[in-house]
Amino acid sequence: MLTTIKSNNLTVTSSARGAELQSIRSSDGTEYLWQGDPAYWTSHAPNIFPYVARLTEGKFLYKGGVFGFGNHGLVRYADLEVTEAAPDSVTYCLTSDENTLRQYPFPFRYTMRYQVIETRLVMRTTVENTGGERMYFAVGGHPGFNVPLEEGLAFSDYRIEFDAPSDPYRILLADSGAVTPLQERYVLQDGRCIPLAHSLFDHDAIVLHNMAKTVTIKAEKGKRSVTVSFPDFRYVGFWHKPRTDAPYVCVEPWTSLPSREGIVETLAFQSDLLFLDPGKQYQTEWWIEFT
Repeated sequence: MLTTIKSNNLTVTSSARGAELQSIRSSDGTEYLWQGDPAYWTSHAPNIFPYVARLTEGKFLYKGGVFGFGNHGLVRYADLEVTEAAPDSVTYCLTSDENTLRQYPFPFRYTMRYQVIETRLVMRTTVENTGGERMYFAVGGHPGFNVPLEEGLAFSDYRIEFDAPSDPYRILLADSGAVTPLQERYVLQDGRCIPLAHSLFDHDAIVLHNMAKTVTIKAEKGKRSVTVSFPDFRYVGFWHKPRTDAPYVCVEPWTSLPSREGIVETLAFQSDLLFLDPGKQYQTEWWIEFT
C-alpha cells in the first residue's frame, strides 16, 4: 500500500513495506529520490532497525541464544501498519510478534513518521521497549538521491559538502562489509567537501565519524540540491553500488556500526549500540531539505 503526503512544494510517496520512501517530487516535477533501477540497486530508502548493515555470518548472540536477520535489520522486510495519516504526514508502526522474536529476542514498538513542511521532509523514528529486560538496537536511514539532478550535468559535477569545517575519520570496511580495526583520517577538500566520482565507492561505503551533522549534495553549475541533517547520529555513510557508474548517492545516518570482521557479536557487549530499559522510549528526528 502506498501513501502520498504533500506540501505546496513537495509530493512524497511511501510504502507500508518497510515504511520506505518511494518518491520525492518537487512541484515542477523534479524527482529527487532514486527510483530503484535494477541494473544498480532496487531499493529507494530503506529504514534501518534494529541493526546497521551486516551481521558477521548473519547472526548475533544473546543470553546463550543465536539470532539473526537480513542486512540492515527487520523493518525493511516487514509490512508496517499506517496508524495516522493526514494530508502532510503519515505514521507507520511495526510491533514485535512471533516472527520478529525468532530473529531478535526483544519485544518492541517501532514507528516512523514522515511530515512535509514546505521544502523539508522530516523523519521521526520512535522505538519503545515493550518487554521486561534491557534491549539493544540501532537505527538509521539509507535514502538514495538521483545524481545528477538536472539535465546537462554529470555525476562528477557534484560534490558532498558539510555545513562546517570537519576533520573526520573513515571507518575501514572489509570486502564483506564488516568493520575492520583500522581507521584513517579522511581529508576533505577545503575542509568541507567530497568531490563526487564513481571510483569513490569501489571499496564499498565511505563511513565517517567526527564530522559535521549536515551535508548537501550540490553542483556549482546546478540549481537543484539535497541537504540532509542528522544531529543525533554518530556516523554517516555515503554509498552507491561499487565499481559501477550508478547515477545516485545514498546518504546514510547511523547510530552505530556493523559487526566487526570475523566476530559474531554478543549484542549486549557491542559498545556503540543504543539501549533501552523496560518501558522506556527512544526518539530521534532527522530531515532532508530540497531546492
